[in-house]
Formats: sequence, C-alpha cells, structure tokens
Amino acid sequence: MDQASSLRKMVDKQSSDIKKNIPSSTQTGNVNGLGPRVISVSSGKGGVGKTNIVGNLAMAFASQGKRVLILDADLGLANIDIIFGIHPTFNIGHVLNGEKQLSEIIVEASKGIHIIPAGSGFVNLTHLTEGQKLSLLSEFETIGDMVDIFLIDTGAGISTNVLYFNIAADDCVIVATPEPTSVTDAYAMIKVMSTRHDTKHFKLLMNMVKDVAEAKSVYQNLCQATERFLNDIVIEYAGYITFDESVRESVRQRKTVISLYPDSIVSGQIKKIADTFLKWPRRSEYDGNIKFFMKRFVDYKMQQ
Repeated sequence: MDQASSLRKMVDKQSSDIKKNIPSSTQTGNVNGLGPRVISVSSGKGGVGKTNIVGNLAMAFASQGKRVLILDADLGLANIDIIFGIHPTFNIGHVLNGEKQLSEIIVEASKGIHIIPAGSGFVNLTHLTEGQKLSLLSEFETIGDMVDIFLIDTGAGISTNVLYFNIAADDCVIVATPEPTSVTDAYAMIKVMSTRHDTKHFKLLMNMVKDVAEAKSVYQNLCQATERFLNDIVIEYAGYITFDESVRESVRQRKTVISLYPDSIVSGQIKKIADTFLKWPRRSEYDGNIKFFMKRFVDYKMQQ
C-alpha cells in the first residue's frame, strides 16, 4: 500500500470517528455546499460576558436543529466548559503533539453542541513543523460536512492569537459593553485589524446595556469614530443583551441562561441575535468551510 492510500485511509477513519461524536442533523446550515458558518467572538477587554454569549448562542442555534462546534480558543481563561458544567480531559495541544486525534478530544456539551478544548494548544502554532501543519489541516478537514455552525471563543484583547482567529474566520463579532474602556478597547481592536491586516468588516454585539437606546447610542458613536479616523470600515449592528441578574445566576450554577431561564427577556434577546446571525449573507463560496478557516489561520501565522 502506497503512502497516499495510507493517508486516505487514516483520514477516512478520523472522519468516521468524528461522525460518531457529532451526529447528523436533518436541518443543516450547509445544504448548499458552502460548509459551516465560521464565527469568531472577541472583545477588546475581558469581563464583557463574551464566553457566556458564545455558550448561549450555541444553545440558541442548537434549539433550531443546528449542529454547533465550539473552539475554546481563550488561551488565558479557557472556561467555556464552566458554562456547560463539563470537565474536558484533553485539548488540541494533545492533537498537535500526536497523542490524540481530533475525534478523541471533542466533548459533547449539550444536545447538538460539541466543544474542542484548546487550553494552551494554540500557543505553539507559530512553531509548527510542516508535518504538524498538514496533520492539523487534515484533522479539521474531516469536520466540514458534520457541522453547521463553528463558533470560536477567542481571548480578550489584541494578542497575536486573537487577531489571527478573527482574521481567519468569516464573521468577526466584537462584544462590548457601554463602559468607556470597553468601547475604547473595541475601537483599538478594529483599528489594529484594519490597519495591520486590512480587515474591513466587523459586527458589534452590545452586552449589559440598559435598553436598546443605549446599545444603539454606543454603536453609533463607535461607527462615527471609525468613519472619522479609519478608512472603509463597515461595522454591522448584531444586536444587544440587557443586564440581568439571571445571567449571573446561570453562571453560578454552571448552566446557560437559555437552559435555566428559557422564557427570560435575556434568553429571548439571545435567540433573536442567533436568528440575525443565520440571516447574514455569505461573502464567497468558501465562507464557513472549516478547512479553509484553518488554512487561513496557519498561513497568517507562518507569514509573521
């Protein structure tokens, strides 16, 4: 048996193993062949509720029959597991080291939702060998037709890893609160991504606001600032979530607010945001394909 045949058999086996972990769905988001939608969720600073939003968005997508895969890429505070009350044993670092296959580290968080724990695994992506790059790409290639939504919970701030996840994803969502420091840091992220990496499209999601008026006011102020000081930047309004004690209580109980308080105002707002996400137009034939996302991510890393 030649090397190519062996590699094909290995990839087929990986695909079969992952299918066991990620069941098929009758309602897929990639029936048109575009692949899953890849969405990165970031923030200019910590403490804005980013990870909680990712977990609850996943629940909202899953409630519509979508198969959701979350990449926990918050290297400093990898805690998406807290939202779902799970305790992953392995992370993607074990895949890079050749100790595990991707199918062996994926954890089921809830019905229709699976998680790839990142831990500190992505720290070493700047030092991947050619073999590791090919292995990582082939691992992710097996996922493409088994997932409808691929959510990336990045770290906060403008570190290299955060920026590259946002650049590689097809939709970059920035979470901000009305606090001046949060808005300033959101602007800083947009500025760095636009001036250094020529990223022009962003989506702003406002969290912990008093009402829609406050959310729209912050959004408009941010748009005015970018129009004045940056060139050709487009910021779309992705929606808002009001401050509610039910969110804090759900985190305390290690659950999503949608599962604990499904009829709350906040849960309704999150479901509305999820609907908005699903209606976003896709910009190219490769939008959302996990294989192309990972290739872009690794390529950006190697260019630096």
